Amino acid sequence: MESMIEEIYRSQSRRVLATLIRLLGDFDRAEEALHDAFAAAARTWPADGIPGNPFAWLVSTGRFKAIDTIRRRARFDASQHHIEDSLYTPEATYIGDMEPIEDDMLRLIFTCCHPAIPADAQMAMALREICGLTTEEIAHAFLVPAPTVAQRIVRAKGRIRAEKIPYEVPGHEALPQRLDQVLHVIYLVFNEGYSASSGENVVRADLTAEAIRLARLLLALLPHPDVSGLLALMLLQESRRAARSSERGALVLLADQDRSLWDHAKIAEGLALLAEAMRAGEIGIYTLQAAIAAEHARAPVAEKTDWRRIAFYYDLLLTAQPSPIVELNRAVAIAMAEGPAKGLELIDAILERRELQTYHLAHSARADFLRRLGRRQEAIAAYEKALSLCRQEPEQAFLRKRISELAATPERQ
Repeated sequence: MESMIEEIYRSQSRRVLATLIRLLGDFDRAEEALHDAFAAAARTWPADGIPGNPFAWLVSTGRFKAIDTIRRRARFDASQHHIEDSLYTPEATYIGDMEPIEDDMLRLIFTCCHPAIPADAQMAMALREICGLTTEEIAHAFLVPAPTVAQRIVRAKGRIRAEKIPYEVPGHEALPQRLDQVLHVIYLVFNEGYSASSGENVVRADLTAEAIRLARLLLALLPHPDVSGLLALMLLQESRRAARSSERGALVLLADQDRSLWDHAKIAEGLALLAEAMRAGEIGIYTLQAAIAAEHARAPVAEKTDWRRIAFYYDLLLTAQPSPIVELNRAVAIAMAEGPAKGLELIDAILERRELQTYHLAHSARADFLRRLGRRQEAIAAYEKALSLCRQEPEQAFLRKRISELAATPERQ
């Protein structure tokens, strides 16, 4: 029973939180109610059984726990009475078994992405509230101190309260102005699911599925080539999920994946959406990334991958969105096309600028180029540097395996 409750927490807690935020009108109150609801579930479900609709049970329980808390506080603080009264609106009293017409997760994303909230706080709050990442995990992702992230989130919540920012999907006239931020948040949610920043699993399927679901909803609300491009990218990446780890949970590199395990229905849908986005004229950053993913999807075996074409797409992406991460990926593509020496030269140039010094994948890629060049001791040192920065257990196991293999290999003469 405990494992089943944990699984429901992983798969449902963020949706429960989003609905509680709508019903209670406050992030902190909703988070407290969420924890109270799951604590109640841990006490009652082992005896009573899991309800037919755990989502509705958790929302109802969380809401009533919040009302009880407010009542207790209202005995000592008269200002709390109006909050209790506001929780008995017609909208708040109906939960039922049906999904809201305006999806609460999408509503939460638009709230996090309100223009009144600074961009860095938007991203931090979205990862905290939608992905459930800890402050430390978000800080690691953004390469900033954890207290800085915590302050951004607190200020963003304060801004929402002070300016009475509504928990809603805006009208159609306001959607285009908010699109870039919302797409970026959905992209971050997917990335956290596609390659978990920490923990024992390579992927978090709940997050990748949620990001794809939200992109489908957004595409229905606002047909736009950038939405099509993002959905195409996520479907093409998600198509490889079953092949990305072994039965024991070990990381499997793209070149070593069993391509028969790829989801060809997702590939077909992703390619169709990519073609649709390409026909629109101006090609956005997600469409370019989808085009890169499509080159992998089209290759029947790893050796048939058109790395020169992938490097060309990275050139375009670097022009549209200059960043050291894009430079790193471009370096890997060029190394696959022209050899590891060229890739090593490009990565060393990035690291010499003091960029990506704390990004484990930069050191892992550098180690791989050194390994392929036969520079064993340098490769071991680079792998050890990557291992010291890595927080995901399957990646850590992969890096340790590489170090052990190199330690047992004689130096090239």
